[in-house]
Amino acid sequence: MSRAVLSLGSNLGDRLAYLRVAVDGLRDVLVAVSSVYETAPWGVTDQPDFLNAVCIVDDPARDEWAWLELAQSLERAAERVREQRWGPRTLDVDVVTVDDVRSADERLTLPHPGTPHRATVLIPWLEIDPDATVPGAGRADALLAALPDAAKSDVTPRRDLPL
Repeated sequence: MSRAVLSLGSNLGDRLAYLRVAVDGLRDVLVAVSSVYETAPWGVTDQPDFLNAVCIVDDPARDEWAWLELAQSLERAAERVREQRWGPRTLDVDVVTVDDVRSADERLTLPHPGTPHRATVLIPWLEIDPDATVPGAGRADALLAALPDAAKSDVTPRRDLPL
């Protein structure tokens, strides 16, 4: 079995439509999808707010590289252009975890190195998997509890925007 956690984000154009492109592209392997959350940009802060969600997907035929290829194909379908690191984008699909796989490859670091520090990933992930664990870092709920309150308050549920 190959179960992965994917983080979705969009802050250009019709943000919800781009998230839906990703979710629709995952339908055959989708186990769960979180609600949509609106979040302030991270890294490069002079850009529009993001809509974010997290998906749990499962496909015994895929390994971590196949999940990365699927993520990148979804980004291409949303016409993502990579001009600036952490810059604005139509769709960002990050591979957060794949089972207990650990990788230090520069093309695919697993678990995703930002995960333990990002409420934008931890909050929606915990919504759909309350027992989530980040391999090598610990339980997602403990990681979230350790974050500053300001980081958590920047993650706003948008229940009015269903996926």
